[in-house]
Amino acid sequence: MKKVSDCLAVLQAGGKGTRMRELTGDRLPKPLLRLGGRPMLEWQVRNLKKYGLTEFVIIVGHLGEQIEAELGDGSRLDVHIRYIAEQEPLGSGGALTYLRNELGDFRHVLVALGDVIFDIDLLRFVSFHETSGAAATLLVHPNAHPQDSDLVVLEHPEAKPDHPVTCALGGRVLHFDDKANVRDYYFENCVNAGLYLLEPEVVQGLGEARQMDLERDILLPYLEEGRLFGYRTTEYVKDAGTPARFRAAEADMYSGIWASKNLELPQKAVFLDRDGTLNTYRGLITSPDEIYLLPGAAEAVRLLNASKYLVIVVTNQPVVARGMCDIDDVLRINRCLSSILGKAGAYWDDIVFCPHHPHKGFPEENPLYKRVCNCRKPKTGMLDIMADRWHIALSKSWLIGDSSRDIECAKNAGMKSVLVHSGEHLRTDRMKPDYNALDILEAVKTILLEENKLEGRK
Repeated sequence: MKKVSDCLAVLQAGGKGTRMRELTGDRLPKPLLRLGGRPMLEWQVRNLKKYGLTEFVIIVGHLGEQIEAELGDGSRLDVHIRYIAEQEPLGSGGALTYLRNELGDFRHVLVALGDVIFDIDLLRFVSFHETSGAAATLLVHPNAHPQDSDLVVLEHPEAKPDHPVTCALGGRVLHFDDKANVRDYYFENCVNAGLYLLEPEVVQGLGEARQMDLERDILLPYLEEGRLFGYRTTEYVKDAGTPARFRAAEADMYSGIWASKNLELPQKAVFLDRDGTLNTYRGLITSPDEIYLLPGAAEAVRLLNASKYLVIVVTNQPVVARGMCDIDDVLRINRCLSSILGKAGAYWDDIVFCPHHPHKGFPEENPLYKRVCNCRKPKTGMLDIMADRWHIALSKSWLIGDSSRDIECAKNAGMKSVLVHSGEHLRTDRMKPDYNALDILEAVKTILLEENKLEGRK
């Protein structure tokens, strides 16, 4: 494995962890809470050490002497650990001012909040950061509680008429959507995960130690310069800063979900059609006002989110080619659905849609998108793009949809399929699904039952 040998790792472990008193009793620093016998901080060190990072700085504060006693100089983990003690709390960014004498010849500084559990392919993160030319890059992802998370709005890639439309794999940060905002608008579930890659210049320009917020006081100037980027991932990154989330992370560790989501490994996905599968089938949808989540859909997606499967939405949207709405309208509709799911504690890992239609002669049609393409289901172009993007093994994946197009698409891609009866329910005798289900919830339960049988045979 290629290593990242020129990166300094900084772990922020100085907070009081007031939300975790139920578990710490105020006698233990939150980052020393154990999962599977190891403190959270040790899991962080081990994941980064796997990719070649050996130089660590841990910023400590409340009960910091316990952290130093537990991890020592790092020799037990075959790394070198130094400590910086905050004499008074300096916020999420203030203690970074102490790093100026620690930079040496390091090309990058990786900063991780001490209550974030992660298992990521660090090489992908670093490669994106270096290729983008960013001064700072945030790791972002969807999560099950966007309503109390800081969201990041990324620049959307320019749509190309001969390609399907995807979310940004990463891009410039346009603005932060603070969790304190009243979100009476549609949002994309894109959360600041608490992992950052910084160029040394970011630290060198901080001045004297003072109270600072990492996003507002340190990163915002780089956003305004166009040098702040977000890197999206589907990997395991969880805020374990409340008792419930900590226990969920522990359960995920025992079930093997942490390691399975690392993008070094082939992934499994459940691909979902949109209209008639996730939301009510109403023909061609041209407005967010027409989006109504189907009963059981949020629960179904939550079940998948808690499994080893990625959730990818793949949908034909010929409304663009037919001139009924434009790309931005479809993106707004998707944000509406993302918001509804997010408020219900569910999310998709990615979404892609085909804007094309092969037949001409419709009133107001858009000739740019009137074309025969490789992405319109039952062709597999959208699946192929997602498989390449997220290292997905299609042969181990599923597609849930409400029409024969979906079933044929799954067969063309070598995947299993479930036909739901909640939408068009179009089928032919030639294209029989592997399973039938009344709705997406029954379909997901069928898939997870088959997965459990398969795991039991191993």
